Amino acid sequence: MSVNLLDFDAESLTAWFAEQGEKPFRARQVLRWMHRSGVADFDAMTDLAKSLREKLRARAVVVPPAVVSDKLSDDGTRKFLIDVGNGNAVETVFIPEDDRGTLCISTQAGCALDCAFCSTGKQGFNRNLTVAEIIGQLWQANAALGAVHGDERVISNVVMMGMGEPLANFDNTVAALRLMLDDNAYGLSRRRVTVSTSGLVPVMDRLREACPVALAVSLHAPNDALRDQLVPINQKYPLKDLMAACRRYLEKAPRDFITFEYTMMAGINDADAHARELLALVRDVPCKFNLIPFNPFPGSPFRRSPADRVRRFADILIQAGIVTTTRKTRGDDIDAACGQLAGQVRDKTRRTAGRTIPLQEIRT
Repeated sequence: MSVNLLDFDAESLTAWFAEQGEKPFRARQVLRWMHRSGVADFDAMTDLAKSLREKLRARAVVVPPAVVSDKLSDDGTRKFLIDVGNGNAVETVFIPEDDRGTLCISTQAGCALDCAFCSTGKQGFNRNLTVAEIIGQLWQANAALGAVHGDERVISNVVMMGMGEPLANFDNTVAALRLMLDDNAYGLSRRRVTVSTSGLVPVMDRLREACPVALAVSLHAPNDALRDQLVPINQKYPLKDLMAACRRYLEKAPRDFITFEYTMMAGINDADAHARELLALVRDVPCKFNLIPFNPFPGSPFRRSPADRVRRFADILIQAGIVTTTRKTRGDDIDAACGQLAGQVRDKTRRTAGRTIPLQEIRT
């Protein structure tokens, strides 16, 4: 049975080539062809010996996941629907800006964490994505954007903030990260690759040791009572443990701060008192805040905080000396904004049969 070489990072690809009786430099050659040049046809890998190309055709393939649809927003945001088989599809979003091009990548088909305000979580969970399915999103985006030749770079930043919890798919996520950082593949800086987590504390420690990149934490609440409702994983790893894990992560992080993501929901977590609670919570954690106006999706009971409320909330944090930005809403006309990604998920968790928490139980 043929293996998909997109499933291998440099170390595992070198090991596979050794099993085929080939020298390590052959793995580096193929890595460059696949990822730097976006080549999937072994016959097009012209610096490989003909005998090696024949061997590869017999034993291996280079198969990225297929693009089902490609939608362009009025603001230039581009959303790809990626087929990952068995009725499942995930979403990948490219966000162009003047000084960067950011690709938002998914790591799971659905998500098991069931955050109250997230469209992905309401789809339920099917499975983890393979390495080929994760890195294949970057491969396909590069191809679609015309950036498949060496140093020609349209995508300068990658954020694992799409569908799924990256740290719940640790091994495949780390292998994909290593490809993103590898100079023979995508050559991105650790500072420009960000993993977003809802707070899987023990796995944050594993990431710090295995492949430290920039870290974003989906916080969304300043106290345990509220976060237990909005981000249920908090019931297992409460804020005290999460803040301690953030401090430990910074010991090896490529950036000297943690980014806290905070979705602003009217009447839920956007009061001045909540901002002051946040200041107390993060007083020992070097950080910046990224405030995210809630992006509505069908069936959601939440509302976006008014713009003046978001500004007041940000001012409280800024006046205390914390760098605070408010994320621009991008791609909402194609449902590509933060929290809106849903894809197509054959739910194995029967999430849709679960109980919806009334708003009056969430407010605090």
